[in-house]
Amino acid sequence: MTKETKYTEDNIRSLDWKEHIRMRPGMYIGKLGDGSAADDGIYILIKEVLDNSIDEYVMGAGKTIEIAVRDKTITIRDYGRGIPLGKVVDVVSKMNTGGKYDSKAFKKSVGLNGVGTKAVNALSVSFKVQSIRDNKTKSAEFERGELVFDGNIEKSSQRKGTRVSFTPDEKIFSKFKYRNEYIIKMIKNYVYLNTGLTIIFNGEKYFSENGLRDLLDENIAEESKLFPIVHLLEEDIEIALTYSKAQYNEEYHSFVNGQHTTQGGTHQNAYREAIVKTIRDFFGKNYDASDIRKSIVTAISIKVMEPIFESQTKTKLGSTEMGGGSPTVRTFINDFVKQNFDNYLHKNSDTANKIQQKILQAERERKDLSGIRKLARDRAKKANLHNKKLRDCRVHLGDMKKENRLDTTLFITEGDSASGSITKSRNVNTQAVFSLKGKPLNSYGLSKKIVYENEEFNLLQAALNIEDGIENLRYNNIVIATDADVDGMHIRLLLITFFLQFFPEVIKEGHLYILDTPLFRVRDKKDTYYCYSEQERKDAIKSLRGKPEITRFKGLGEISPNEFVHFIGKDMRLDPVMLDKDKPIQEMLEFYMGKNTPDRQKFIIENLKVELDLVEE
Repeated sequence: MTKETKYTEDNIRSLDWKEHIRMRPGMYIGKLGDGSAADDGIYILIKEVLDNSIDEYVMGAGKTIEIAVRDKTITIRDYGRGIPLGKVVDVVSKMNTGGKYDSKAFKKSVGLNGVGTKAVNALSVSFKVQSIRDNKTKSAEFERGELVFDGNIEKSSQRKGTRVSFTPDEKIFSKFKYRNEYIIKMIKNYVYLNTGLTIIFNGEKYFSENGLRDLLDENIAEESKLFPIVHLLEEDIEIALTYSKAQYNEEYHSFVNGQHTTQGGTHQNAYREAIVKTIRDFFGKNYDASDIRKSIVTAISIKVMEPIFESQTKTKLGSTEMGGGSPTVRTFINDFVKQNFDNYLHKNSDTANKIQQKILQAERERKDLSGIRKLARDRAKKANLHNKKLRDCRVHLGDMKKENRLDTTLFITEGDSASGSITKSRNVNTQAVFSLKGKPLNSYGLSKKIVYENEEFNLLQAALNIEDGIENLRYNNIVIATDADVDGMHIRLLLITFFLQFFPEVIKEGHLYILDTPLFRVRDKKDTYYCYSEQERKDAIKSLRGKPEITRFKGLGEISPNEFVHFIGKDMRLDPVMLDKDKPIQEMLEFYMGKNTPDRQKFIIENLKVELDLVEE
């Protein structure tokens, strides 16, 4: 017989603002993470503070923002109007308090909910804010949201503006580390969207003269552009567009009120429709939408009155209205593209001809592939019913809410033993496993047809749901988990080649990672250390009080499920796969995966790391 649980007034508890944020951080900043992913919470904290400084610039106050990272502390200084001195504490510690509720002061702001800075405050072990205005200054300091210093208003000769400094709490963000590449990408997006703004990051200046045109120049090599970038803008909308000679799928960069909407939304959907309709009308042909959009690389930014986003982290627009009596988002975008892009095509016949040739080429390729695509889809569906290649997670089996998609991970591994260890160790709610059968094919130089003909690639594509682009990518994190030996390295390279060749946006948008697993286990009767490098091994030996037992892990299959759970849980170490913007994709693939040239032989010899057998010390 089970004992009845009492439910009385004592069970009812009211949390204050900081307790609620600390207990449910995901509601405010999305997933936590350790900094290995661009959408990890520590970067959202920077964004929340930075958004306030950007809003000051948008309102005409302050053309420079300074950002500094020192160890794990972030300092952001703007030269805007400064927070009204009597409200400095309230603005960063009282919910639903802020100037953005006054739509006259902030007409098209990115942070209308009044929560952002409070979340940063509550989730930081140290949070300091200073406002300077009218030759006076006011400072306050907090620890985990608790006010520990409330300074008096004093005279000041400093330039007006606001300075915020914070250190994320390691109790919330375990063993986190900032990666400058992600911060720089965020900064670049801000300056692309705010021409005339200068952001200084650790002493280096970032600014943009050409807005979204500069963004596309950053993301597509000159030799890969089908034609010069089309750049069109009006007061509340800006677009930049070209096609790539080197990729198959669509690539979109979309923004609302300066916010990077990585998951798209109503504006991106409307823009995709508008491009198709305009091109069909211009040529007077009912071209298939997929043929028109194939290989497009484009960006759109719009400004909306009081936008509605589908999450606190503002990655997907839900608004259907522009606000202020304007037409719907769909109508507004369609009218702009119809008038301006159509005019551009009439004036630039060379660009129009290249677009039509690209569409006709895509049409031929689609028809050539139509039969094999249908067979491949049928094969993938049948395989998924009774196939051991994909062990899915509960998010995709319908047992969990879709909001958990940000936490979903697919491990791609090779061999039954390694797949078995990960499958037994994983979090079945959000982690899935895809098992490779031997080494994948080297896909360099092959056509998209191979993705459907090759069983491994076809099933992997189906598992990820990326056949028509990454908008409906099923897993936010794709993790290559292979042995740290020559064969494992080769498999990694072959998989990265597959994504670069056919789905580069998976890498560009920061979804692909390499799993870092320990090389050694060092233990005695009392303590156990897992070491990821030779130096960590030496440090562990020094820390032990007894005679050390040292195990060298030669493969993932040698790590028991009981141990593997430590390496793919909250302390999982991931190395993001990133693209070097200065090296075009095709050039990289040719060097690493093309014919065995003397240049590559020289590179391998100069960079070869010989692993010596390690002797117990």
